[in-house]
Amino acid sequence: MFVILLNYVKPLEDIDRVIAPHRAFLERHYASGHFLLSGRQEPRTGGVIIAAAKDRAEVEAIVRQDPFHEAGVAEYTIVEFLPTMAAEALSAFRVSA
Repeated sequence: MFVILLNYVKPLEDIDRVIAPHRAFLERHYASGHFLLSGRQEPRTGGVIIAAAKDRAEVEAIVRQDPFHEAGVAEYTIVEFLPTMAAEALSAFRVSA
């Protein structure tokens, strides 16, 4: 499992110009099963994506496809973690301790 943290590096006007293709990107990766949750940070300085992937290289390849990345309006931090506890609705994502 991965947490992808987006940090906007351009003004919100630049972000808003790319928001429609970014949302299409998100929808594609929800459909593929890679993305589980996403949303903007509050205050609006970036975003957060919870992702499932086989390894970090796969997540990095996905991030490179993001229109925010392609437009140079966001920087990314990828945090890998091994969920050992989860709410019942998310229990399929737990791994053994």
